[in-house]
Amino acid sequence: MSTADDNNGQQCGVGSEEILSNKEECASCEQNEVNNITEGLDSVAILDGMSTCANCGKAGKSSDMNVCNKCKEVKYCNAACKKKHRSKHKKACERRVAELHEEALFKEVEPEECPICLLPLPHRADRTTVKSCCGKRICDGCVYAMRMSEGKDLCAFCRTPLPATDEENMERIKKIVDKGNAEAFSALAGLYADGVRGIPQDHQKAIELYLKAGELGCATAYFNLGQAYNEGRRGLEVDDKKAKYYWELAAMGGNLMARHNLGAAEADADNVGRAMKHFILAARAGYEASLDIVKMGFTDGFVTKGEYANTLRAFQKRQNEMKNDERDKAVIYYAIR
Repeated sequence: MSTADDNNGQQCGVGSEEILSNKEECASCEQNEVNNITEGLDSVAILDGMSTCANCGKAGKSSDMNVCNKCKEVKYCNAACKKKHRSKHKKACERRVAELHEEALFKEVEPEECPICLLPLPHRADRTTVKSCCGKRICDGCVYAMRMSEGKDLCAFCRTPLPATDEENMERIKKIVDKGNAEAFSALAGLYADGVRGIPQDHQKAIELYLKAGELGCATAYFNLGQAYNEGRRGLEVDDKKAKYYWELAAMGGNLMARHNLGAAEADADNVGRAMKHFILAARAGYEASLDIVKMGFTDGFVTKGEYANTLRAFQKRQNEMKNDERDKAVIYYAIR
């Protein structure tokens, strides 16, 4: 009799000398174990997609239950239970909402890419162009390459002929605004804010358009709102809290200027640890001004040697990813025009 057989006999609670006469009993034990596992899996299947009301404990389908509007993690069987449980849930909810906000705020964001060369877009807005025909933000390198080619009078992305007049350009912008293009909303907001290209200056309209652009995913629009509140522009009064709020939204969307500004605001408030977290994230994404401050933070002992070394490597990698010959030539070309 092998060792494996001995072990099986011991698991069934019988001696090795009784194995041959108790095979049916041994098989029964194994079957009971299989049945128990199966019943467990069946139970999981029955409970799958089910949730329990945080107030009354009643079970129900997750898809049919009422979710906490703030933390999105607690469920109720109906609105009445949600209202009744609100006072008990409030502190835990606020704590969880704050945790989720911090997670989103300090998360590294993948860079937006030029839809043509597929390289990360430059941070500076003056080195990219939003096309009114297709609503795509394109790096100046690709715009320059098209201009130097035989198709110089065409959009580098959709090959639509360039608008001949400001009026034609405005008509195109309004058309893609109607299609819900975030970049178009932001561009139109800027025109209303400055009152240019035949658009009357209207700060209230500009704010509304910036908000809509931000909701649609344009981080630059939120950054511009933060700047307006920070400096008291666009018909707004200075409001540091609102400036920070919109910079945070912009930073979570990948805007590095907003991230840098948040670092400066936290430093002004003596929150050095949070400030350095913002500067490190911006520097890792290739923002040079933030890297300079991370270097000073390392010198002053607020950033460790390892943190600085890792940040420097990430910065250089992103800088290399953003470079190509066309972009370098475009910088010179547009600088001398």
